[in-house]
Amino acid sequence: MTLEGAIAHFATLTPDKAAVITATEKLTYASLHHRICERAKQLQADGLCAGQPYAFTTTQDADFIVTYCAVHLCGAVSVPLESSTTKEHQQQILDGLNGQDTLTSFNRNEMVNGPSATTIAPWRKSVQERSMVNISDVLFTTGTTGSAKGVMISEEAWTANAENLTDRLGFTAELLFIVCGPLNHLGSLSKIYPTLTNGATLYIMSNLKDLGAFFSVFDLPFARFATFLVPSSIRMLLQFARSELSAVARKIDFVETGAAPISQSDMEQLCQTLPHSRLFNTYASTETGIVCSYEFSRYGCVPGLVGPPMKHSTVRIAEDGRVVCSGSTIMSGYVGSPQASAQVLREGEVYTSDFGIISPDGMLHLQGRGDDIINAGGYKVNPIEVENAASACPLIQDCICVPAPHPVLGTAPKLFYVPRQDQTVKPRLIADFLKGRLESYKIPLFYEATEAIKRTYNGKLDRKAYKD
Repeated sequence: MTLEGAIAHFATLTPDKAAVITATEKLTYASLHHRICERAKQLQADGLCAGQPYAFTTTQDADFIVTYCAVHLCGAVSVPLESSTTKEHQQQILDGLNGQDTLTSFNRNEMVNGPSATTIAPWRKSVQERSMVNISDVLFTTGTTGSAKGVMISEEAWTANAENLTDRLGFTAELLFIVCGPLNHLGSLSKIYPTLTNGATLYIMSNLKDLGAFFSVFDLPFARFATFLVPSSIRMLLQFARSELSAVARKIDFVETGAAPISQSDMEQLCQTLPHSRLFNTYASTETGIVCSYEFSRYGCVPGLVGPPMKHSTVRIAEDGRVVCSGSTIMSGYVGSPQASAQVLREGEVYTSDFGIISPDGMLHLQGRGDDIINAGGYKVNPIEVENAASACPLIQDCICVPAPHPVLGTAPKLFYVPRQDQTVKPRLIADFLKGRLESYKIPLFYEATEAIKRTYNGKLDRKAYKD
């Protein structure tokens, strides 16, 4: 069942149940379905046809859900963009998408009268030989490892992602799921599907900057709460609102994290703060979809361990050590980038930039990204391993390990760090802490205190910002 079909189903089955809640609005399933249908009719009246791209900015509210679903009902392709995208840039993106010969039309038998969703679109076959019917969305990556790319995601992939999450994390109709990240990226957008297709309730926040607003959500009359938090948000809660988090611990069914590595120290602290909650570390990307997830609150806090593949996914390790993903959740290719698509998507498999191993029990262990590895005098240093060790230091609030020029070694690890509580922390104290926790060649030779670590808007360490 599609997302729009599920909303229509629950509009009949549980019409008065809350579907989407924000700080200023509440939509029942009946009212959400009605607004989606009305918006779809308006879009069709304005000329939106099946197979056409429709770009719109992310508003982090119920109206985003309305527009997103309405575009699908028209048989068109949703292209949600950053909230800061200007009208001019938005039109440039649309012009670029309409100029590509890389998408197919698709068939949605839904609840809106108008042009047939089977109308042949101007976007034709993909550069890939695998079938690309039912293209639903184009999501733009953050571009942390290069220029942003338009990732084509099919309706089949969204359905498989929702079933993966429902099966592994346990979404049910009683749940209130809190989304506090950008809805135009897979991390948050993927949570809309299992929430609403299971008849549960979605709470949308703009961000996590207002911790008071976040904790006020737990005053709502729901029995089970859950959320997705990137590691940087988890660290912020542990540092500045641990007592408040403990106060609502019994209400939290589960917390999922992902999008970036989480340190062992933060995992352990979260387990101590939420002893009754299920805590998951998930492996996913825009290109692969939701692939693996590991319940570290039950099986142990191991950095980089993301568990076995989910029901619709498969992982293997290529000869060069890279993680290769396949299954129903993977992308259909990059818009207008046949060369980039061919480099990543081969015979139905996505070759990621992540390196890892699969243990005998089928667990995927991530070992960093190949382009992040630091070559220190011939020794390979994984910056994530350094960051995990340094994050456990009680003197440090946040950190990032990057390569820096060295007169003898060529390059050597450098640690940018944020001292805890505005203290003055001498580098020697950090180096002494790391002794015994890291091999000697992995201990940074350079240190620099900073007020904040640069991150992308979805919480990932912005390593590009530290490269010369």
